[in-house]
Amino acid sequence: MAKMGPTRIGHIERLAGNLLKVARGQIGVSQRQLAELAGMPQSTIARIESGTRQPSLPVLARILAAADLEIRINLAPYEGHDDTLDATDAFLTPDQLTRRRTKQEAFAVSLRHSEIG
Repeated sequence: MAKMGPTRIGHIERLAGNLLKVARGQIGVSQRQLAELAGMPQSTIARIESGTRQPSLPVLARILAAADLEIRINLAPYEGHDDTLDATDAFLTPDQLTRRRTKQEAFAVSLRHSEIG
């Protein structure tokens, strides 16, 4: 049985917030506008997007439905590639980890900019 590492856990903890950001981008609304559509305070949307609040699946579905979107979930075999990368982190010094993460973030930023332009 697979045990999730910190990278996978982080992805899951950011999932709801990322879904709301994508949803807002798709329909072109602000946090405040999405909150009004969903009948909740803007601060709730902000906390979900920042990762400081984890909504239940029904709450997330209700917010997305207000944006005329729905959640579709499918099950697939567990892929442990992030866990393998996490295991290799144990062999790196803090300086090596910082350099690697800085390079990864720069790469991600360059990808985001290439998608926009």
